[in-house]
Formats: sequence, C-alpha cells, structure tokens
Amino acid sequence: MQQFSNQEIAEIRSRIDQIHDMLAKGGDEQAQAAVPGFVLPTAEAQPRLVDQLALSIQVRRMRRTHFGTAQMFGPTWDMMLDLMLANANGRTLSASDLATGAGVPLSSGLRMIAALEAQGLVKRSIDERDRRRSLVRLTEAGTEKMASYFEKFGTAMRNGYTRAA
Repeated sequence: MQQFSNQEIAEIRSRIDQIHDMLAKGGDEQAQAAVPGFVLPTAEAQPRLVDQLALSIQVRRMRRTHFGTAQMFGPTWDMMLDLMLANANGRTLSASDLATGAGVPLSSGLRMIAALEAQGLVKRSIDERDRRRSLVRLTEAGTEKMASYFEKFGTAMRNGYTRAA
C-alpha cells in the first residue's frame, strides 16, 4: 500500500484551505473550477445563515452521539478523516503523518492515537520497511463507524438543504 507523505498531507490541507477561503470570499466560480464535480447550490437553494447554523449544531451533536465517549473533534477528528481518506485510497499513514496532518506535536498525536486505539477505532503496527515508524489504520469497527456516520451526515445535509429551500 502506498502511504501519504507529510508533504502530500500538507498540500491537501493547503488546497482545502484555499477552497474554503474562495467560498468565504464568494468565489463560487473559482471554487467550482478548483474541485472537479463540485457544484454549489443555486442562490435559491442556498440555506439561510440560521439554517446553516442549525445544521452545523445538528451535525456536531450527531457526531457526539454517534461516537459515544470518543472525543471526536479538533485534531482527533482530523486524524479520523485522514485515516478514512487513506483507507478509501488504499494507503496507510504513519503516526507522524497523522500528527502533522492534524497540526499537533507528535507527542500529542500519539496520545490521541492511543485513545482511539483504546476505543477500538484504530490499530497501530510497526512499519516493516522502517521499524522505527508505526503505521495507523482504521479497524473494521472504525471504518464501519465512520461510514455509518457519513451516511447520517449525508441525510442531515439533504434534509438541511431541503428545509431551507
């Protein structure tokens, strides 16, 4: 399996930040061109600010109830997203890749990974090519939990946009 390098993770994060900035500045055409297959809703279909806030709160609460006691926010959530993306692309990430991608020091990243591992969402293994590195992967339970969360998330998004239109 191919691994993401720290540089690739940084480039992906940078690109996401650029797209976010373009959307915040109203650069809808630029954002659509930047992301293949990305289409913004028409002005009539865009939710009002109140609806966006309500949806954001609903999604945050849904994540909290879906994952139970797991602390799924901030850098830990970023790690889970990175792991799900890596899993979908047949890649593996090292602990240092995850910490870098989440923007935390390696020591903090290792504590977060240990907490996810204790909850059965991820597993660590030694990299056979470089025994100093540990590789982190979602467990089957972690993959299922993330997939079912995103199914619920998709439903919430559809309902949120439908209500606002």
